[in-house]
Amino acid sequence: MRRLVLVRHGQTAWNAAGRIQGQLDALLDEVGRAQARAVAPVVAAMSPALIRSSDLSRARVTAETIASACGLPVSFDERLREYAMPPLEGLTHEEYAARDPHGFELFRAGEWDAIPEIEAPEVVAKRLTDALAEVVGALGADDLGVVVAHGACIRTGLIAWLGWPLELAKDLRPLTNCARVELAERENGRWAVASYNLAAPSASGHPRFHRARRVL
Repeated sequence: MRRLVLVRHGQTAWNAAGRIQGQLDALLDEVGRAQARAVAPVVAAMSPALIRSSDLSRARVTAETIASACGLPVSFDERLREYAMPPLEGLTHEEYAARDPHGFELFRAGEWDAIPEIEAPEVVAKRLTDALAEVVGALGADDLGVVVAHGACIRTGLIAWLGWPLELAKDLRPLTNCARVELAERENGRWAVASYNLAAPSASGHPRFHRARRVL
């Protein structure tokens, strides 16, 4: 059956500094580029048929690194962007907490639907599932599609894609940089999670799970 791999972008300097990115176009740092190089051969070994990515540069460069290892082109889709949160983008967590302590507590708790400055989860779910449906529609019967996007939007899009209540996205651990979610289509046409937050192999050659940073 058809399969999907959803990959979060590599680390940016803003991730490392605890600065909120949203849809601002932060660049991968040296660590993030190394993470992309590490995950690329892992994804290539799965023999994907296509690769699609958010058009923001941190996802774009991650996807291009993966695509190079796969010998495939990559296409870009703005529907795969992270949550939009214009008044908060660029703030460090400390700056946000000083500006709006209550809002920051909601932010840290994942209660984003209660923060008016942040794009509504229903809106993010719709654009992500529309984009994933387009990817799946381009796959052959046994093909694998790779989607490179952002941590929070992947969690929301995943929950919506599975047909679960969006509230359950709050129960998913944040994805670490360049971790992936693997999905498989079932015979009844529904989709199942094969793995979640799976990182590239460590030096010992074994996959590992990482404690994720709560930074977008």
